[in-house]
Amino acid sequence: MATSCAQTLALQSNSSELNRFMKKLMKKLLSFYDEQSLIDVTFKASNPTAVVPAHRLILAAASPYFENLFKGEQGNNPVVEINDIDSDTLERLIAFCYTGEALITVNNVGVMLKAAIVLQLDDAINSCVDYIMANMNEYTLQAAYTLERETQCEQLKQKIMEYEIKNFMEISRGVEFLSFDVEKLQRILESDNLNITREEDAYDAIKRWVNYDEPARQESLPLLIACLRLTQFDADFLWTHIQPLPGCELLAFKALTWIREPAARTKINMRFTEPRATCEKTFLVIGSTETYHNLLQYNKAEDKWQEYASLEIDYVNYCMILEDDNLIFIGGRKSGLTSKIVRSLNIRNKIWQNLPAMNQARSLHCVAKLDGKIFAIGGLERDLEDGKVLSSVERYTPSDGWEFMNSLIFGRYSARAVTLNNKIYVLGGKNDNGDLKLVECYNPDSNTWTSCADMTKCRDFPFVKVHNGHIYVLDTYSASGSQSVERYDPERNTWSKICCLNAEWARIAGMSLDNKLWFIGRPKSDDRSSVSIYDEDNDRWAEKCSFSNVNGYFRCIVPVAYCRQNE
Repeated sequence: MATSCAQTLALQSNSSELNRFMKKLMKKLLSFYDEQSLIDVTFKASNPTAVVPAHRLILAAASPYFENLFKGEQGNNPVVEINDIDSDTLERLIAFCYTGEALITVNNVGVMLKAAIVLQLDDAINSCVDYIMANMNEYTLQAAYTLERETQCEQLKQKIMEYEIKNFMEISRGVEFLSFDVEKLQRILESDNLNITREEDAYDAIKRWVNYDEPARQESLPLLIACLRLTQFDADFLWTHIQPLPGCELLAFKALTWIREPAARTKINMRFTEPRATCEKTFLVIGSTETYHNLLQYNKAEDKWQEYASLEIDYVNYCMILEDDNLIFIGGRKSGLTSKIVRSLNIRNKIWQNLPAMNQARSLHCVAKLDGKIFAIGGLERDLEDGKVLSSVERYTPSDGWEFMNSLIFGRYSARAVTLNNKIYVLGGKNDNGDLKLVECYNPDSNTWTSCADMTKCRDFPFVKVHNGHIYVLDTYSASGSQSVERYDPERNTWSKICCLNAEWARIAGMSLDNKLWFIGRPKSDDRSSVSIYDEDNDRWAEKCSFSNVNGYFRCIVPVAYCRQNE
């Protein structure tokens, strides 16, 4: 008979008749429970003392605990004592066996989970865990950590891990994060869904965790650094931050080789070579006229540009730099006056805030970021007609604000600055004698500037970018319609010309996508801008896409990690 019944249910499993039958059956069972009809077992619990009637068949079907209890030696006893669960909790979980629902609150979820684990009610366990995660603000993560340690509940452990991965930016700044064991941190960092705004965030978290107990944790550095998507860092970051870490030299070398030598990738054994699933690289571009600014974002999947935000910027001749999720606007001129002002725009929530002002008012200066510090370099103290050319340099840190460093050898404005091999290079610009081809290098260890080999030509307001250990430079504007491009080798201190870019004006965008050097330019007498990628192997430029020049020219181009935030 049992076999025949099972076969009949299987044949009807997709039918509406079976659904109606099961609903009718459950309704009748619930009425038996409510009326305490046909009861065949009663549980006696304490704290407070109470009896809870039930039906053996229902409980045995809901839980292996009850199934084994009723099949055991004392299974036929009409009264069963349960001493490790209070009567209120037991009654709720017995009702859960009939309804699949239970009244769970912040105050009782802990004891409910512990009792559900004892009674082997997996569905009730999942309900408790889901409630905790859905009410984390009220229940608190600290309480969840404590409950997980007390119960060793695998479902709760897994859900907490998912929560930590989704909220990693907040979790990694908390006190509890510092007590994570290395295995737990490794599992989090390995996740392809780690919700970070850029790969550097995961690196910063590792450093914070290690520094909390450096003698004991330093040996774990190679294991944790190997969990990062190292090929998503630029070569300069790998060289200055990863390579110096004890035991991480080979990891840095493999990643550098992967970036610089695509043909050798099949021979390089690396755990992760693709970006995380939640992140993809993109560009943010500020397009502007004198009265209008907007922030454009490059959509790689659709190979097009789209508006990201409209900006209210009433300054000109400012400098901008990307710091975490913030575009920092430094100095510039407003209503004819040069300013010391420093403002920050968060690119996620699009909120402005003021930062400490510089010591020196500057416009047409250049900025660079080195080892987490921002440098403002040279520029004009006033306007172009009577402005004093500055050689002064100042550095910003959140703890100390702005402080002067050693000055440039040659004062200049309309120059550009980049960082490479833990040094700052300032290139071109102007001074009282005209356009410059002079290059200077700043060493932060000695706080000194030294002269480097001159560029092959003078360049006013050039666009400069570091790519694969070299510095690339081109002019902003070319009357001939062909951009002159040259490349600096810091090891040899030499410049060499490379293939020209066919554009009337251009902005260098850098190597943030697919380890390629990208330029934005406009062919002569054309109303559309083109995006080109440099093919190093063949020394040529390949056009990628184009878009209308509807908003003047491009003031600033920054490569950023754009991460799709988990919902």
